This record gives sequence, C-alpha cells and structure tokens, in this order.
Amino acid sequence: MKEEIKEKQKEEEILRILEENARLSDAEIARMMGIEENEVKGIIAELKRKGIIRGYKAVINREKAGIEIVQALIDVKVSPERNTGYDAIAERISRFPEVRSVRLVSGEYDLSVLVSGKTMHEVAYFVAEKIAPLEQVRNTVTHFLLKTYKENGEIYGEEEKGKRLAVTL
Repeated sequence: MKEEIKEKQKEEEILRILEENARLSDAEIARMMGIEENEVKGIIAELKRKGIIRGYKAVINREKAGIEIVQALIDVKVSPERNTGYDAIAERISRFPEVRSVRLVSGEYDLSVLVSGKTMHEVAYFVAEKIAPLEQVRNTVTHFLLKTYKENGEIYGEEEKGKRLAVTL
C-alpha cells in the first residue's frame, strides 16, 4: 500500500514537472526528483501507455509571431441523447478540424467549444453551418476572443514590463 502511494506521488511529481516544462530530459527530471533516469523513463512510458500523457505542445504567442488567427468560445446548449448523455454530441463536435477544445460545463449552457479560423466570418460561418444545424444543438452563443493575457499557465506581456522607461520630474 505504501509502495503504491509512493509510485502515485512520483507520477504526480513527474506530471507537474512536465506540465511546467515538457522539454526537460529524463535525466534532468531524475536529478530533480533524486531517482534513477530509467525509473523516470519507465514512469513516463507507463503514463503515455495509459493515455494520461496525451502529447507535448508549445505555448505560442501568435500575436507576437504575427500569426493572424481568430478564436472564439462557443457556448452550446444541447439535448442530451438517451444512453450517451452529452458524450455523443461532444465527440461529434470534437471531430471538426476548426475545434480546438470541447468541455462539458455547468450553468445555462452545456458545452464550451473553442474554435479557430482565419477570419471572424470563417468562424461565424462554421458555427452557423456546422454546429447550429446539429440535431441535438438547441442554442449557441459566440464569444470572439479579443486578447490573450494568459494561456496554459504562461502570462503574456510580462517581458515588456521591464522595457518601460521611468518618468521623472
């Protein structure tokens, strides 16, 4: 029992470390945790096999990179299906390439869908032509994202704060 708890703690610590910086090597993680590199490799392989680690991604400040993209959060009210509830419609919506994420949420709406496109028109067309017509969809509300201040734990704009000149009289 104690051994299972220790293994679970190691898994959680590795996940925390990877979430903060997925570019660290197994050797660096092992040094940080005070365990063998092969143990880290084994734990990470098992986490991948179980589907706990789904992938590694970079957090990109698209505005700074000059990448024009329009994103919107779509609140979707749906009629849940018998036997599958919200899962079937959420999975169907997830399959559209414009969709970045789908989450079941509490409140007036059931799903929160993050979508992206090249223009506001493209995103609006996607919602009107692909999401709204789905049989289970009862209502949608679209919120266009105007500016990102923080994403995946990374605060945007911090590096510019130090560049301001002090004003003195």
